[in-house]
Formats: sequence, C-alpha cells, structure tokens
Amino acid sequence: MSDSKHAAIDALADTLLLGGLLDAVRARWGTYELVAHWQQGEFHHDTVLRVGGSAEGLPGRVLVVATNCNGGVKEVLCFDEVPDRLALWHARCPDNAEFGGTLCAVLASARTLHWFDPCELLEDTARSEIRQEFRVRQCGGGWMARAAAGAGALEST
Repeated sequence: MSDSKHAAIDALADTLLLGGLLDAVRARWGTYELVAHWQQGEFHHDTVLRVGGSAEGLPGRVLVVATNCNGGVKEVLCFDEVPDRLALWHARCPDNAEFGGTLCAVLASARTLHWFDPCELLEDTARSEIRQEFRVRQCGGGWMARAAAGAGALEST
C-alpha cells in the first residue's frame, strides 16, 4: 500500500476517534455516505465513507477508516472508488492465502498512534475475549461470536 501523505487525510487521522473524524468530515465537506462497515476479528473495523459535496481538498471521494474496537482511528486511506475488501486485506497481509485481489490505487494514507500490524489479529493464537466454544474463525483469520457468524466464518477447532 502507498505511504502517500496528504494534509486533509493527516488532519482526519489526527482526530484519533471515529466520532471526531465523522464530525470533521461533516464540518469540512457537509455530508458523507456510509458505504460499508467491515469487521475483521474482534478488534478491527473498516468504515467506508463516500464524501459528499465537492470533496475539495481530498485526492479522492472514498475514505476507509480503520479503527480498533473502541473507535480509535488507526489508519485513514483515500481512494477514487470503494476498494474490494479482500484486496484491501491482501495488501495489508500479503502472506495470508485467504485474501486476494488487486487493491485500487491508494491516493493518500495516514496512520496514527493506535496503528499496529493488523496481521497479528488474524493469527490462530490471537487474543480473544470470546470463549473458545462460543467463537468461530473468520475467513482470513480473527474470531467472531458463533451467533454472529455468517458466510464469512469457519468453524473453530
């Protein structure tokens, strides 16, 4: 993935909390559309936003905001189009055979003090707050509650 710097993306990342970031988007560009929310494991969320208005000052209209389970912003990525979820994770964890695809161009990115290697969350030995008998493994790794499991889950062994 790109390590491209951009003042507006850096400013959004500097809010450090998803709520503050959404307030900043609203204050600067007026509106946004929540396109998707992707959770990978218990502790990683990607919130995909399409910025409304003119999006003046942004290199693209689509933001992917990676947060921890407490809404702490870890990373902000900017794209021209909504990236493919599996391609995004493939770019993050290229050695994980369960992810694949080609990520569209990252136009700008910023990481915060909350960032750490997300691949660590996907290991079978990764920390979990869900007891083993009540969880399943997601495609690519990470744990989710068995009751919440859907097509993206694999049975835990």
